[in-house]
Amino acid sequence: MTLPAAVILALCLAVTRAAAAADAPEPKVPPALAKGEALFNANCSVCHGVGARGTTQGPPFLDKVYEPNHHADTAFYRAAEMGVRAHHWKFGDMPKIPGVTRDDLTQIIAYIRWLQKQAGIF
Repeated sequence: MTLPAAVILALCLAVTRAAAAADAPEPKVPPALAKGEALFNANCSVCHGVGARGTTQGPPFLDKVYEPNHHADTAFYRAAEMGVRAHHWKFGDMPKIPGVTRDDLTQIIAYIRWLQKQAGIF
């Protein structure tokens, strides 16, 4: 096989894999994370989007900047409990989220981390 043919074959295989991944159904949220998903949707998705994909009001959590080695779970607790000044994005400061308990946050963070794993963030 000549080099150009090998390159074309590799590109075709890559495009086929990418198309298959794009057509793959969304993974089903495990039952143990259903409460976290519901809490996220009720308290976080307005700004951070359904499935943590972000909106025009807040950043996506499916970004490498939010991986556990850069933003540990403590950062999520702190942001929701105390608010946080904008430092990675230009969405403005995040206010604290009233009415969300520490247990709620534990559930929400577990859901976010699961989404991140599904997206290959870590």
